[in-house]
Amino acid sequence: MLSTVRRFIHSKFGAVFAILFLGVIAAAFILGDVTSGQFGGIGTRSETVAKAGGSRLSMTEYQDRVQRVFENARRSNPGLQIGDFLAQGGAAQIYDQLVSALTIREYAKDQGIHISKRLVDAQIAQIPAFQDAAGNFSQDQFRQLLTTQRITEQMLREDIGREILEKQMLAPLGLGVKLPDSMVLPYASLLLEARQGTVAAVPAAAFLEEKEPTDAQLNDFYKTNAARYTIPEQRRIRYAVIDAERFAQAAQPSEAEIAAAYNQNKAAYAAKENRSVEQLVLPTEAAARAMAEQVKGGKTLSAAAQGAGLAVSTLNDQSREALTASASKAVADAVFAAKQGELIGPVRGSLGWVLLRVTAVQDIPAKALAAVRGEIVETLKTQKERQLLADFTGKIEDQIADGGTFEEVAKDNGLKLETTPLMVSDGKQVENQIQEPTADVKALLAPVFAMSADDDAQLVPITPDRRYALAAPGEIVAAAPPPLAKVKALVVMQYKLNQGNQKAKKLAEDIQAKVAKGAKLADAIAQAGVKLPAPQVLGGRRADIMRGEQRPPAEVAILFSMAEGSVKTLPVGQDRGYFVVQLNAIRSGDAKDQPELLTQVRDQLGNVVGEEYGQQFERAVEKEMGVRRNANAVAGVQRALTATNSGAQ
Repeated sequence: MLSTVRRFIHSKFGAVFAILFLGVIAAAFILGDVTSGQFGGIGTRSETVAKAGGSRLSMTEYQDRVQRVFENARRSNPGLQIGDFLAQGGAAQIYDQLVSALTIREYAKDQGIHISKRLVDAQIAQIPAFQDAAGNFSQDQFRQLLTTQRITEQMLREDIGREILEKQMLAPLGLGVKLPDSMVLPYASLLLEARQGTVAAVPAAAFLEEKEPTDAQLNDFYKTNAARYTIPEQRRIRYAVIDAERFAQAAQPSEAEIAAAYNQNKAAYAAKENRSVEQLVLPTEAAARAMAEQVKGGKTLSAAAQGAGLAVSTLNDQSREALTASASKAVADAVFAAKQGELIGPVRGSLGWVLLRVTAVQDIPAKALAAVRGEIVETLKTQKERQLLADFTGKIEDQIADGGTFEEVAKDNGLKLETTPLMVSDGKQVENQIQEPTADVKALLAPVFAMSADDDAQLVPITPDRRYALAAPGEIVAAAPPPLAKVKALVVMQYKLNQGNQKAKKLAEDIQAKVAKGAKLADAIAQAGVKLPAPQVLGGRRADIMRGEQRPPAEVAILFSMAEGSVKTLPVGQDRGYFVVQLNAIRSGDAKDQPELLTQVRDQLGNVVGEEYGQQFERAVEKEMGVRRNANAVAGVQRALTATNSGAQ
């Protein structure tokens, strides 16, 4: 049930259990990283780190996957360091996922289960990142995104195939889970539990010294806390914009092309007639004839239909072709042969027997070439611009593939080469936070920050079919803290806070010890010898203070992991001091008379237990197939990535 609890705390209602089970989850996470150790140490990148049946997971695949996940995470959080990513269990989680996928794939192969190419194609086509502005799959965007992410089409297909396979094999295991009240009630009742405590703050600011630190003290502090001041990797982006507008003159259609386009679409410009009709569809010819007799007797079609509990539908401005497609040729022929206001039918339609009445006739005159010349010119111009742009960008890609440098290709094709200032991956400049990147540069950030320094320039779509840029990284400045002189005033202030924080910690621990021996928290604060803020009484119901995705302040959340009457210290964070927290009272909740809450918690727990069944199945399959894990795989990748990403720490 540890994994059940772990997933439940991320659900809508289960989030309130996060603090309560924090220690249990941490223990489960550590234990989950223990592996069998049957492979020995990590050697080369081609070494096997997991094996299932006839398939293997190599060190190369594993390390590359962790590196890509880390890079993607850094795009949304530029300040993320490789040490933080690994400390949060990133490498271990990815290893478990890859081994699980390997196991399920081999088991499916043994059972004769296969994922078709058409099914994978359908999933790819539904991915929004591969779709154009109209929502259609774009082969250009597909290829471009794979290139910027440095993954092959085969790798993507394998990942999607594994995901589909896992859903098909594991999702049915959790269907129909229904938990008894005896299991649901304790969890639901926890949501109604209320706690009250007293919180006293011991701020570091109360211990700040006026004396300035020595240069040696400041240097030591700066080196020890270098990660705190580290500036994320910065890059200059070199780019040259290619806009369809450059082909505007060459794309102007000739008179002959305009005339040819008009003649090819002459039917669209010919005179035509549209009609609006009311229609009533009935299941049998007899029913339709009976309804027609009522209309001939003086009722309107709508009134006759309403009397039978039916309703007419209206089709407005229908051409003969449109009506043929939606109803049938017989219906369309009858409608266009009738006069306005005339009742038509019964006529056999695609859905049954139809009665119709023509409500309006619209004659649309033919359009001469002069009347539609403007729209024909615009259409032809757009088509030619796109073709010329496609030919031009194709030529550039060929030059790059043939070894042409960025500068050579730009010069040969008359492109204006531009270079941005140094910026981090979100487009901000370290020394000019107000300056926003242009729209063109924003479109280049993700692909260029994903490129290596020695990668060839790439064509990046800014506006598909209209605007592209040939782009490559220029100067790359690795993540590193700035020179101390640039941030000395800030470091001095934080040094003093750090020193004050150490004194605040000692005083908080002294107060905790006194209260634990029976002293009142208010008295211990008054006797501290330093002027401190007065203690405050805080608390509430678990469901109220941990509602939805919101999280309560740490000094309130800790109340829900304490025994009644106990006292704890808690760092405020960022060297700002400590809290001393005492839990005064616990009022238990009882959800037995709240059926709606019980139902909500039952549904959430049911989903989590269903997922637990899937995990248990995975473990059983892994055991049955004799899957072998390398006990040193995670540690080996962590060492390798710490070394290769040393500039990002």
